[in-house]
Order: sequence, then structure tokens, then C-alpha cells
Amino acid sequence: MPDRGEEIFIGRQPILGRSHELFAYELLFRSGRQRNTAEVQDDLQASAAVISHAFADLGVEQALGPYKGFINCDDSLLLSDLLEALPSDKIVLEVLETVEVTTEIIERCKTLKALGYTLALDDFVNYEDKFRPLLDLVEIVKVDLMPLDAAGLATTTKALQKWPLKLLAEKVDSRELADTCHALGYTYFQGYYFAKPTIIAGKKLGHSQLSLMRLLGLVLEDAETPQLEAVLKTEPGLTINLMRLTNSAATGIRTKVTSIRHAITILGRRQLQRWLQLLLYTNPSGNRVVSPLLQLAASRGRLMELLAGKLHPGRSDFEDMAFMTGIMSLMPTLMSVSLEEILRGIEIPGSVREALEVRNGELGTMLKLTEALEAGDGPTCSAITQQLPGFDATTINTCLAQALAWANNIGRENDA
Repeated sequence: MPDRGEEIFIGRQPILGRSHELFAYELLFRSGRQRNTAEVQDDLQASAAVISHAFADLGVEQALGPYKGFINCDDSLLLSDLLEALPSDKIVLEVLETVEVTTEIIERCKTLKALGYTLALDDFVNYEDKFRPLLDLVEIVKVDLMPLDAAGLATTTKALQKWPLKLLAEKVDSRELADTCHALGYTYFQGYYFAKPTIIAGKKLGHSQLSLMRLLGLVLEDAETPQLEAVLKTEPGLTINLMRLTNSAATGIRTKVTSIRHAITILGRRQLQRWLQLLLYTNPSGNRVVSPLLQLAASRGRLMELLAGKLHPGRSDFEDMAFMTGIMSLMPTLMSVSLEEILRGIEIPGSVREALEVRNGELGTMLKLTEALEAGDGPTCSAITQQLPGFDATTINTCLAQALAWANNIGRENDA
């Protein structure tokens, strides 16, 4: 096993479009060690190798599905031949704000653009003339919202709108900020505002949500099929979405599911429990299945399930609890109510409750690892990995690629 300090973890952050649909992932390649100036060059070389390895061996290209992957590039990586091994149709190359705009860099960007790569300028704050040659080349500019007040944001946005660019608001930490940038004409949005809970005092679960929680309770209690059908029949939107989910390519089922009873019969209780958990993240009207929060919950649940299978092979009950933990960890965000309110409506295993409430136990450890991967926090990933026997960055990155691939298939109906 390689030295853990040299390991690099793959993180990913969703990038949304103007309708809050998932557009892309920013892929974050983070060293597990705390960096200092002397280590940076070594880490850049390692990052370049890992990026190439991720696409060649881990299947990240397939894991991205229909979405693009944004990758940070400093000057060393931009000038590296390894970039040209990456699929130009799947990759957006982000030129970091630390890159000095030299003649060599401009010529390299022209070459990469001619090869079909999409270029973006990262962490843009204030316009300066030195950026003009890059602004003539890039297609996307990522505006860093953190240092900007309302006036600064308006000024920066107006300066950039002189070019035929698509603007991406990054580090969006609230719905209000997302709405402001939307009104200013931004095309893309990045940040965890949609994955952070907005708890509204006194808010109760909606009717469809209560029905789903009741269904989950019935499945966990091994209730008879007619009882499950009776609940679903009162919620036509949920029934439509259950049909869509169970017919999606992610299920691996060749037979088209045609009724509630058929779905219950063909799936089996274990799979039905999984899809009911995912169903919480769909539109109760039945109009639209796939959402960024569904994608995030699905990949989180599936990653935890895969990690559980590595930790305790053959323990399907532990895998089920891991999947449930991942899915339920985002339910306060989904429902805008407290975790306490949600857990009041369903009986769950004590280890799942402990993981959700205080991040304790093996499930809690895996949930912390999953959250650290989403944040691109390499040192935390490394520290947590050491608590999981037999795990290393390669194992975790492989599981993440598989989880993303699985989640990307959800909602695509199987026409076979």
C-alpha cells in the first residue's frame, strides 16, 4: 500500500444550470497531506498522474454520464502533455487565478481550445487588463462571490458581460445569492446552498412526504403487499415516479414494470425500500424525476453502500443501513424540517440514527468520509480513511466513480 501522505482523493461538487438542473461536476483532486510551499510541486505532479489514472482506470469518464467534468489547472498542469490524454468533449479546463498570463500560457490555451477543450477562468473577482487575452479565449468565467459585496458583484458582472461568455457563480451559499446572480444573467451556479438545510420553525411534513414515510415504515415492518398498494394509490404522482424509477437503467431490470403490484413483486422488499428512499427526492406531482438533490442523495447513498460492502463483505443488512444513512442525511435539506421531526415519523435502526445525529459508529465514519469527498477535503479524507481497515484512496476513488455512474442512470427509463 502506498504511503497515505501521497494519496490523492477525488472529490466532486455539483454545478447547476439556470433551472437548477445538474449541468456538471467539478472534480477535485486533493492530496491527503497538509500542504506547505515545498510540497506543492510534488503534489501537482501527483495530481496530473492521478487525473490521468482516474479517467483511464477508474472510469471517471463513464461515471460523469451526460455531465461534464471541470478540472482545476495551474500553469504546470496546463503545460503538461497529460491533459491531452483526457476526453475533450467531457472536460472543462479551469485556468486558476494564480496562473500568470504569459505568452506561453496564451498559446497553450489556444492549442487546447483548437483541440476541442472548453476553457474556463477560475476564481474571478475584479477585472484587470491583464485578463483580457484569456477572456478572449475562455467560454466560461467562474466569479468568486465570497469577497464581493452587492456593488462589487454588479461591477464585476457588467465588466465581464462585454465578452460573449457564460458566467458561473461559485461559492453560492444561500438561495438569495443564487437568485441575485440569476437575475444578473448568470448561466451556472456552484455551491452547497441547495444541499444546506433551511429549517422553517413549525413546518410539518407534506402529505406526500408523510405517505412516503409511512410506506417506508410499512416496508421496514415487512407489511403485506395490499397495505403498500393502498398507500400508493392515494398518491398518483408518487406512483408515476415509482414506475419511472423502477424502469430506469439503474435497476438492471429487463422487464418493464407496469403496475404497483408488479413493481413490489419484481423488485423485492430490499430494492423497494431503496427506491422509496430515493422517491423522497422526486417531485410529488410526478412531472420530473431527476434533480440535483436526487443525484447527490443517490450518489451519497450508493457510495456508502459500496464502502459498507468493502468494510463487511457479505453483510447485506449493513449495506442497506449504509444506503439508508446516506439517503436520509440529506432529508432535512429536502424537507426543510429538522432531523428530529423526520426521525419522529419512522422507526430506523439505532446505528443509523446515531450516524445521522452525531456521526458516530462505522456508519457515521463513512458518512463523514462521504461529506469530506463532496467538499474536496483531502486531509480529512486521509484521516478518516485510516479509521477504516483495509481502505486507501484508490479503493475510495473507485467506489466513488461507481456510485456516480449508478446515480447518473437514475431516471433514465429503460426502453429495452
